[in-house]
Amino acid sequence: MKSYRLATVAAALAAVAGLGLGGAGVAAAQEAAATSYVALGDSYSSGVGAGSYDSASGSCKRSANAYPVLWKNANSPASFHFTACSGAKTTDVVNNQLGPLNSGTTLVSITVGGNDAGFADTMTACVLGGESTCLSRVAQAREYIAGTLPGRLDAVYDAIRAKAPNAEVAVLNYPRFYKLGGSCLVGLSERSRAAINAAADHLSEVIAKRAADHGFTFGDVRGPFTGHEICSGDSWLHSVDWLNITNSYHPKAAGQSGGYYPVLERLA
Repeated sequence: MKSYRLATVAAALAAVAGLGLGGAGVAAAQEAAATSYVALGDSYSSGVGAGSYDSASGSCKRSANAYPVLWKNANSPASFHFTACSGAKTTDVVNNQLGPLNSGTTLVSITVGGNDAGFADTMTACVLGGESTCLSRVAQAREYIAGTLPGRLDAVYDAIRAKAPNAEVAVLNYPRFYKLGGSCLVGLSERSRAAINAAADHLSEVIAKRAADHGFTFGDVRGPFTGHEICSGDSWLHSVDWLNITNSYHPKAAGQSGGYYPVLERLA
């Protein structure tokens, strides 16, 4: 009789293990089921450059390959709202994206600040102008990042916390664009590429500081993207795409899945 009971217990434990529903598994499943997730931000969150866009999202270009959707697919939260939009600045997030947030929201993700700093205009100046034009425009962007952007980030972070007081807020940044000394034989000068990377680092430092001061968690994607920058030979970023200019300097699907998604998965 004792051996029968032991065999029964062993079989039950094997069944539980096979289903992946041990104590930790049950807890994780319950946590996912209780998660209410809202994905905010700009084109790096909406998934511009990653393809497979939701036609209903129009010019916001929300991609099925974007990291918020990948996280949703992997974790099956109780609710998911995807309001990130291509071209969004901090004011656009505050004015147009916060509707789904409430006291029941448990997770928020966001990338924002690059458009405020004028990175699209900066890259246009760098591609179409010479080195001196590029360096001048990068310097202007860095002045904005240092002087004006902190207050803009404070405004959007304050608005998120006011509407979602109980949420964990994951603030993600932007990768460096270029591998210096890499495989690119034409295009921008090495000095221009270095200046652009330095501005991206400056932007990340400001975002990280403002996020920390609001009690938010900061997710740094520069590590995962290292070795996958433009000029690396295995880029997860589009360079200038003359056939579809909006793709330029945005993550490919591989950048969303290999660069952004793992960072959010660790934070959330």
